[in-house]
Amino acid sequence: MNRRPRAPESLGPAGRAFWRAIVRDYELSAPEAAVLGRAARVLDLLAQVDAALADDGVTVEGSVGQVRAHPLLRSLVELEQVLDVQLRAMALPLVGEDEGRRRSPAAVAAAQARWRAREVGRG
Repeated sequence: MNRRPRAPESLGPAGRAFWRAIVRDYELSAPEAAVLGRAARVLDLLAQVDAALADDGVTVEGSVGQVRAHPLLRSLVELEQVLDVQLRAMALPLVGEDEGRRRSPAAVAAAQARWRAREVGRG
């Protein structure tokens, strides 16, 4: 068995937890580990944005006193999109697969629905 890659030192708690969960369950190539590192960093950024929004609320005062959406909400959406792309790029196998492959979000949702239907049928 290959040695598990070490988490980048720069990761925070959210990123490090994610890194550990993935390397515990999957054997990654060097490029996959690099993408995992980037995804883990995005998770750390998302945790920071979440904390800031929890402190500040989702609205702020605009330049003329109007209530407007917190600028970090846009960052939140963008970071979630980046994370989605990175996770799909890793192409981790779904339940019951030996090898993963890249899928569109619709294909992932369809596969998960089929798996859930099979599990319900067994219960």
